[in-house]
Amino acid sequence: MLSLRPFSFVAFLGLAVCLALAAPARAQLFETKAKEAYMIDADTGTILYAKNADEPIPPASLAKLMTMEVLFNALKSGRYKLDDTFAVSENAWRNGGAGSGGSTMFAALKSNIRIEDLVQAIAVQSANDGCIIVAEGMAGTEENFAQLMTDRARELGLTKSVFKNSTGLPADGEVVTARELVELGMHLWREYPEYYKYFAEKDFTWNKITQRNRNPLLTMDIGADGLKTGYTKDSGYAIVGSISHDGRRIFAALSGMSSDRERSEESRKLLDWGMRSFQRTELFGDGEVVTNVTVYGGARSTVPLKAKGPISVLVPMTNRDRLSARVVYDGPIMAPIEEGTQIGTLRISVGDTLSQETPLYAAETIGLGTLQQRAIDAAGELLVGWLR
Repeated sequence: MLSLRPFSFVAFLGLAVCLALAAPARAQLFETKAKEAYMIDADTGTILYAKNADEPIPPASLAKLMTMEVLFNALKSGRYKLDDTFAVSENAWRNGGAGSGGSTMFAALKSNIRIEDLVQAIAVQSANDGCIIVAEGMAGTEENFAQLMTDRARELGLTKSVFKNSTGLPADGEVVTARELVELGMHLWREYPEYYKYFAEKDFTWNKITQRNRNPLLTMDIGADGLKTGYTKDSGYAIVGSISHDGRRIFAALSGMSSDRERSEESRKLLDWGMRSFQRTELFGDGEVVTNVTVYGGARSTVPLKAKGPISVLVPMTNRDRLSARVVYDGPIMAPIEEGTQIGTLRISVGDTLSQETPLYAAETIGLGTLQQRAIDAAGELLVGWLR
């Protein structure tokens, strides 16, 4: 029997007026001084901007988002309650308190602090001592807790993030990416709405000391309600932010900026651009066929593909000609095919940025063709294969 070699196929689509084949590679639709950046629309999953989004970077205090995730997950499971307390060890007091020179809630040595107060201190004050108190309270040591953080990251599909402590203080091998920080921020918002609210608090008082939230976006009247800032000498100034306006929500992460002021300006500009410069467009309705692809050895020569539900995308209000769409699948596609089998993926790009990926499935069952049909298809594939 003649065997057919697998090959990656690409089918370009003409989607009415809203999509066209991409022009040659050009600069992005938006420019930022951040060395790494990633922004996504929370509802449609449209990637609005990407720049070195998968480059490993030191997390700095952005690692505290994973510390919070581990704690929130334990609260949601019922393992802990907000009124439960953790003890302040000498290690937490010495290495995260006032004498350490970093962000602190000024926790008193050998005191006991409610989990809710620790959550507020970490979210608002970026308290290093608060993080260490949580780590030791939940896992005994920071080292044990850091392993919990990395393990939990893998459970969430964050394959590149590695954590070495609960605070994000510099440590060899501790890395994150802008893409995974955004994915983590979206996860916190979706899974823990009862706790996500703490990121939007403007200030928090502990030990009679009031500190303002370090997130500059919260004072800009742009609909911001999170999430975290960070800084290390190696990675520069960084931020994970989210804004909500008129029923839309977007998340962004930026890193590698040269100053606190530049971080504020660049994050505001990127988020504002993401909110104002895109229009939601439905490309395909629920059950609508996206394309037909060739089937070999089948009772029919093609199979229609569709998504599980409607496909919507955010389209730039300007430079709409920068959009392109294509269906990518591994072929030849051999009969028989069961309805509902995933065949390929619809990939939508804005310029050089892959904006959205949607799985496509067989819209109907295609049975085996006659012996003559299969022989003709095999001969045709063999001929075409020589040209690949």
